[in-house]
Amino acid sequence: MAKESREMVWLQCSDCGQLNYRTSIRVAGGSSQQKLELKKYCPRQRAHTVHKIKRK
Repeated sequence: MAKESREMVWLQCSDCGQLNYRTSIRVAGGSSQQKLELKKYCPRQRAHTVHKIKRK
């Protein structure tokens, strides 16, 4: 079975704008337009905040 194509993206804090995490998402099937939002820890604010996809 073929390996799926994946794209590396950054997760950016929606409050302070810092790029804190790097992850991969699936490109095939229209998921590249997907708006991923995760609640992750922001070390600058020392709190859990919403992080969104940022492509470089």
